[in-house]
Amino acid sequence: MSGDLLRILGLWRGRAAWLLAGILVSVLGLMASVGLMAVSGAALAVGALLTVPFALRLLGVARVGLRYAERMVTHAAMFRALSDVRVWFFRKLAAGSAGGLGFRRAGDLLARLVGDVEALDGLYLRILVPLAGALLLLPVLVSLIDPPLLAFDVGALFVLAAFVLPWSAARAARDAGTALSRAAADLRIAALDALTGLREVRAFAAEGRMLALVQAKEAALLSAQRALAGRTALAGAVAFLAGQAAILAVLTAASGSLVTLFLVVAAFEAIGGLPRAGALLGHAAAAARRVLEAADAPVPVPDPAMPAAMPSGTRLRFEGVGFRWLPDRPAVFDGLTLDIPAGARVALLGPSGVGKSTLAALALKVAAPSSGRVLLGETDIGLLPAAAVRARIVWLSQATHLFDDTIRANLLLAAPEATDAALWAALEAARIADVVRALPDGLDTWVGEGGARFSGGQGRRLALARALLSEAPILILDEPCAGLDAATEREFLSVLNDTAEGRTVVLITHRLVGVERLDRIFRLSGGKAVAAAW
Repeated sequence: MSGDLLRILGLWRGRAAWLLAGILVSVLGLMASVGLMAVSGAALAVGALLTVPFALRLLGVARVGLRYAERMVTHAAMFRALSDVRVWFFRKLAAGSAGGLGFRRAGDLLARLVGDVEALDGLYLRILVPLAGALLLLPVLVSLIDPPLLAFDVGALFVLAAFVLPWSAARAARDAGTALSRAAADLRIAALDALTGLREVRAFAAEGRMLALVQAKEAALLSAQRALAGRTALAGAVAFLAGQAAILAVLTAASGSLVTLFLVVAAFEAIGGLPRAGALLGHAAAAARRVLEAADAPVPVPDPAMPAAMPSGTRLRFEGVGFRWLPDRPAVFDGLTLDIPAGARVALLGPSGVGKSTLAALALKVAAPSSGRVLLGETDIGLLPAAAVRARIVWLSQATHLFDDTIRANLLLAAPEATDAALWAALEAARIADVVRALPDGLDTWVGEGGARFSGGQGRRLALARALLSEAPILILDEPCAGLDAATEREFLSVLNDTAEGRTVVLITHRLVGVERLDRIFRLSGGKAVAAAW
């Protein structure tokens, strides 16, 4: 548990100044609070409230101001630190998911990126900040209380409430925290599945069954929350009793004074939340472990330590390639050999499951062959950085995603520095410019989730415009017309014939329409590519 949390703290190194500033302001606020209580006790003891108004006012104003500053600085520090964790997590996820999420579930990853990262805020706000105050208070408390026996009793109760109870609560709540993180992820997965598949749910009249599944996951989450809340309440209750015992010890001591009493009250009030926070630490530790597990997933195709120079040519060649997705699955390719010259237009045909999309994944360095090699120019792409390989290849798939953003933002994904003139040129090339011009907001029109505001053919042309905006010399189209009607499919391929001049085009499809402009056709069968007559 501690190892995972230490790694998270390591990710916050860049925000060390903010985090330390938050702790410093918190400690100053704590000193003001304790000082206010001590001065109040002293004034009451001698009946001199009217003679020390300045000190009380100064400490009172300082306490309020510092508490406000503490909230501002500590939360600003935590927001920045969590933002760093999310960016780091997303980059790790992107590095290992160039070909999509694979066998991972979107709802689970979303739970880790949002819920689990958010749970880490308690590590700083509820543990580290008050713990720093407790470490400062302990020697102050012991040194100011007299006689030594009373100081020992109060100090022992303080150590129990501030250090022993939080540690014990964290250990006791470890399993509950793990169960809570898992239950929250399961609920998010079930709800996301129900929402994304709502059309099918309605079509098969399965609303009741899906609702029951979500409710069952919700009940499991409530049960996990109740278990953690019970441990949290128990830790808080024991801490409260420790504080009351310390007050009782002062009241019953022969040398007890109002100053000592007020000091003890202030000290135990300051660390009153630590035992409850200790129980929540189990949840934070489980969240840290889930975040790190997802981030530490191995990159399918790591970049070479000493990359080779990028070749000048764009010939794409597969030499004796063997590949399978998992060790226990059948081989997709077994000695595949395929040569695609620069500037050629090639079609790869075959039924579903024959490996057409796998070939694109190998070319994009999303997957690596178990035998043989894939060459770009005359260089094995295993010796090249993945980003450099993908800069030479643009990919358009049957499931090309349009983001819930403007047309402009969707196009700029391919070329962030492109001018409006370049965007319009790409739209013209894809023969969708007239449609965009007719829209009230033009390039700033919102496309809707998954391009829902456009028809299938229009959305595919927007995706084609984005692909054409890239300067990559190789264009791989993986079933680009899937789901389109025959007329829209023919029109789309006719547009492609005219707009992809000068580029290498690899058309991956299960059948030809007849309007494609091709140089070669290959059929994928039995893990090999066979030239087809046409």
